[in-house]
Amino acid sequence: MKNSIRTKTITEAARETRVAHQTDVVVVGGGPAGVAAAVAAARNGAKTALVERYGHLGGMATGGLVILIPFLSDGTEQQVLAGLMQEMVERLDVRNAALYPKKEEWGASDEKSLRHWRRRGTGSYVSNKRVRYSVTVDPEILKCVLNDMVEEAGVKLYLHSWASCAIAEDDKVQGMIFESKSGRQAILSDITVDCTGDGDMFASVGAEFDGTIDRSLRTANLALPFRLGNVNAEKYVDFRDDQPEKHNEMMKELLAMGGFETYWRTTREDIFWCNNRLRNLDCLSVEDLTWAEVNGRKSMLTSLDYLRKNVPGFENCYIVDTCSQIGTRGSRRLKGEHTLTWDEVTSGVIHDDAVVISSHLGQTASKEHPLASIPYRSLVPQRIDNLLVAGRCFSSDAKANNDYNWIQHCIPMGQAAGTAAALAIKGGVQPRQVDYVQLQERLLSQGAALPGIRRVAKA
Repeated sequence: MKNSIRTKTITEAARETRVAHQTDVVVVGGGPAGVAAAVAAARNGAKTALVERYGHLGGMATGGLVILIPFLSDGTEQQVLAGLMQEMVERLDVRNAALYPKKEEWGASDEKSLRHWRRRGTGSYVSNKRVRYSVTVDPEILKCVLNDMVEEAGVKLYLHSWASCAIAEDDKVQGMIFESKSGRQAILSDITVDCTGDGDMFASVGAEFDGTIDRSLRTANLALPFRLGNVNAEKYVDFRDDQPEKHNEMMKELLAMGGFETYWRTTREDIFWCNNRLRNLDCLSVEDLTWAEVNGRKSMLTSLDYLRKNVPGFENCYIVDTCSQIGTRGSRRLKGEHTLTWDEVTSGVIHDDAVVISSHLGQTASKEHPLASIPYRSLVPQRIDNLLVAGRCFSSDAKANNDYNWIQHCIPMGQAAGTAAALAIKGGVQPRQVDYVQLQERLLSQGAALPGIRRVAKA
């Protein structure tokens, strides 16, 4: 190894990397999109591997403690996001690990229903004076549910494995390289699905992307979510609802002190959740990530002390846990075969090749707020072969990404990408050549909700 002080770089010696595995499909990143992609690919007949840097699956939904998965209905009785998303909820239900309004309540506008779900603590159960199908999950049980789904599908799983880069030649991806306690190893694959969130794989092979971040949007902020236990939920909610002005003043005071101002119930009555914002930070900067970890916990302690001293219901609370992976919301966005725009979202474009159809966040589907879609083409790079993308790095402009990169969108994106990868393998074609009608039929046959897309669903 040569060390050049003048240029502040080093030259590493050439080395051989051991191939640990060879497969049809490798999915990189085991968050919501990645798990869905791996399970879908395997269930549709492709030999599949999944590589995840942490010791658990679920990404933001588990280790990130982003435990609310909202707006699965459109403000009426219609469910717009289903498939593997719905299967996860049903598996959580078996262990009483999901809190959500039952189907007969979706779209309800009577005061009794609205009051009940408002008191559950978030604006996602009730919006525009309608009850919405939104789910709060137990993150530890969800980790187990996702393990089961991956294992039952026959996916080869690598945890504690940090993806370094994709392997490519002549703009054709041939697999990926990862680092772990076992050293530097490679997985060779026919198709790679980049579900890293930050587009680490497509960036490493030179795919075009947009890395600009609009500092006015949610995606410009990191988070350090945490949970507080031993909260008297009824006492706090009574105070919040009966004295809203005083409550809001307290939360503003806490925010001004450097704490976090919003606390919501979880699946447990006595445990409250804080999903917060650490503003104007870059999740591709190790310095910013380190700052967020250290200073986020300082803010958490400021919050704990203030809540105990001042806010009814929190007198005897304590910290249950903090996120094991920092909350990230936006970074690289692929420049794919189609870039979803904010104009398309607001005008309600349902693309012919739509693989996700969803309502505006917080809005009831209407002429003013129509359903909109993510097309399959937004998961396909412009010139790189053997590669698909799913999750928050899909091809979109900043504002469209801000509204359509949530967990509830990432899961069906992953299901679509994994299914498309399996269809491409079976058909001997590139992912960009997959027949989107066949893809939609397969998704519908496996429980996906694509309102407005009418196909003859075939198994």
